[in-house]
Amino acid sequence: MLSFENTQIAFAHRSDRELRKAHLLFKMLSSNTLVSFGKKLTQLSIGLHLPVDWAVKPTIFAHFVGGVTIEECKKNVRLLEKAGVKAILDYSVEGKESIEDIEKAMEETLRTIQNAAVDQNVPFAVFKPTAFTIHKVLEKVSAGMDLSEEEKKEAENFRTRIGKLCRNAFENSLPILIDAEDSWFQNFIDEVVYENMEKYNKEKAIVFNTYQMYRCDRLEKLEQAYNIAKAKGYFLGAKFVRGAYMERERARAADKGYPDPIQPDKESTDRDYNAALKFCIGHIDRISIFNGTHNEYSSRYMTELMAEHGIAKNDQRCWFSQLYGMSDHISFNLASEGYNVAKYVPFGPVKSVLPYLIRRAEENTSIAGQTGRELNLIMKEIERRKKVTHK
Repeated sequence: MLSFENTQIAFAHRSDRELRKAHLLFKMLSSNTLVSFGKKLTQLSIGLHLPVDWAVKPTIFAHFVGGVTIEECKKNVRLLEKAGVKAILDYSVEGKESIEDIEKAMEETLRTIQNAAVDQNVPFAVFKPTAFTIHKVLEKVSAGMDLSEEEKKEAENFRTRIGKLCRNAFENSLPILIDAEDSWFQNFIDEVVYENMEKYNKEKAIVFNTYQMYRCDRLEKLEQAYNIAKAKGYFLGAKFVRGAYMERERARAADKGYPDPIQPDKESTDRDYNAALKFCIGHIDRISIFNGTHNEYSSRYMTELMAEHGIAKNDQRCWFSQLYGMSDHISFNLASEGYNVAKYVPFGPVKSVLPYLIRRAEENTSIAGQTGRELNLIMKEIERRKKVTHK
């Protein structure tokens, strides 16, 4: 049976010094007070235009981010490659809506596609769709609201930009993952993603949509998407995550008086997540799966489903993924067993990546057991190395 307990495999890529730094970092992240204070101090520093790179880059940035540029990331891509783990370079600049920022996001994402096309250890491209238009336009189109002429033009610009990225991926025979966003943006994103699937997924899954399974309706939407793909004769690319915006989703639903789109509890999310994996493996002839989770059970469950259906460990239709700097015990142990594993490796200017880093910090304090698990595994490996040294 697959085990995630082998810390020698999990941390072979980290030096003793890096392990000690990681231990200190996760100790800090385990404190809600410290994380909250750090977030406020960082936001204040940015607001006052004070330098933050000196404090952030060698600490939390170095652990969770691959580098400032694609070139800077390559050292980490090669390090992962030695352990049989792939990398997905993710331009993680968020919340910017100016034309200049949209053009910069397009330029960087196109560069990640070109880089992946010539680097065998980078098997996917990825992007956040909110980086490519004005958020208000996404929201209004998704809600079926009337648009001004200018807004209609911008909605078409969004469609064109996403189409350009998908076409570039297709021309390089490179699968591309399109991240999920807040529910009030998602309807229009889904519409555009499925248009590109129909266009580019005729022979295999190139375009992947993302399903946040903490939403009540995603399992049903997945099954509908499969039926449409089957009827229209294209392949479905399905990436699964549990979800990242629960508090924001609940607050907005309460404020605007519509039903909460989020599952009532974690058990319901887990149930639908694992049911989605089972559905996809059962329809592997038409679906390619990207299992993006830090959950040990969901990772192991997919390996069991693959074995039950006689699917080879390295079948290119089945992928596992975790974020860079987290859950190495899952990533590296899966890779050592011969499964397809890819780390999400964010990159971008330090200040621009801060929203991502703040979310990682908050996630590690809010997810039950996440930080404790990381700390215990790191300590276990530190102790193992001490014993080996003293033999």
